[in-house]
Amino acid sequence: MDNVSTGKKFILGFQHVLAMFGATVLVPFLTGLDPAIALFAAGVGTLLFHLCSKGKVPVFLGSSFAFIGAIAVTLNPNTLETDVLKSPQMWGSYLENLSAVKGGIIAAGIVYVVVALIIYLVGVEKIQSLFPPIVTGPIIMVIGLRLCPVATNNAFFTGPNGAFSWDSTIVATIVLLTMIIVSIFSKGFFKLVPILVSVVIGYIVAIPFGLVDTTAIAKASWFSFTDSHIIDQVVAAPAFSLSNILAIAPIALVVFIEHIGDITTNGAVVGKNFLKDPGIHRTMLGDGIATIFAGFFGAPANTTYSENTGVLAVTKVYSPAILRLAACIAIVLSLIGKFGAVIRTIPGPVMGGISIVLFGMIASVGVRILINAKLDFGHSRNLLISAVILVLGIGVNSFPLGNNLTLSGLAIAAFVGVLLNVILPKEI
Repeated sequence: MDNVSTGKKFILGFQHVLAMFGATVLVPFLTGLDPAIALFAAGVGTLLFHLCSKGKVPVFLGSSFAFIGAIAVTLNPNTLETDVLKSPQMWGSYLENLSAVKGGIIAAGIVYVVVALIIYLVGVEKIQSLFPPIVTGPIIMVIGLRLCPVATNNAFFTGPNGAFSWDSTIVATIVLLTMIIVSIFSKGFFKLVPILVSVVIGYIVAIPFGLVDTTAIAKASWFSFTDSHIIDQVVAAPAFSLSNILAIAPIALVVFIEHIGDITTNGAVVGKNFLKDPGIHRTMLGDGIATIFAGFFGAPANTTYSENTGVLAVTKVYSPAILRLAACIAIVLSLIGKFGAVIRTIPGPVMGGISIVLFGMIASVGVRILINAKLDFGHSRNLLISAVILVLGIGVNSFPLGNNLTLSGLAIAAFVGVLLNVILPKEI
């Protein structure tokens, strides 16, 4: 990347911001936290991750969806947004609940750090032995395929009550075709930025369909962190209580399995074994430090983002420096409310068309792992392990554990896959 100009590097980094932006700000929208704070924490968290992982892993950290239910319940979303700002008493109650959320998220980050220490002491070889290609391949396929409904719903079903929309379908199709054409037939720098080109064309096409709402741009302030309500949230002290810690922190044990899948996927795309170098203990530590930082600022817990791994697969530009540049761009956008609002106006069908390729790329990487390992699917053991992982991972949305805690289908599939790989004899 040394021969690439600064301007081109900026555009490459901006693509990664586009890929993570929607999901990162969606989590605070769903839970009642502030999107600007979440975006700021994602940018800083990514830089902290790269520091912990020796700058070797091209990863972007964003808001984790696994914590949505626990955060929403603890924060009590019935007293959020415009309503709380109308009443000092409601705002005070919100900040009190936010302090409890901060304590829980910080505790979750500490769990990450403890798990990283355990991995370091046990050794990465033992961890790797639990995740051979017959386990990691189907798990990575599940990671991509579980995201498919998000892509298709944004692309085609944006009508009232999720009804099919021809307008959205036309826009999403144009975006998808643009991405395919640019990726395959373009040359030079344009071949590296198919996502950005597709977003720009999709945005323009969406305007006459009435899919672009610029209201958020007009309402947004120029400098996000000058707003008093954001300052109040940032300076609110974390509160640590056993009930709130138990409601939020244990979810980190579930995300640990997903983290291994994400890092394995990232390594498969790049063609490197990040489990060994810099080591899964370092990447897990990066997640932990980033989540602790997010907790202190009042942002959702951070996690590695599959969307950005999809960008790597499409562009084939694997430089971690580009991801660090993207993190800096995210930080700037979090500080400048107008710019962040512009990105927020990108219509769902545009991101849906992009996501069809990005999420499909992730699933395809899982297939590639199985092919490269030359696994024999005439072997009953391989068939059984992959079959169970695929059905549980795709078919199960979540499994309730009680006290508003749930286990994702991906975590269940990964756990069962690892278990089957350990207990099933090699020759059956």
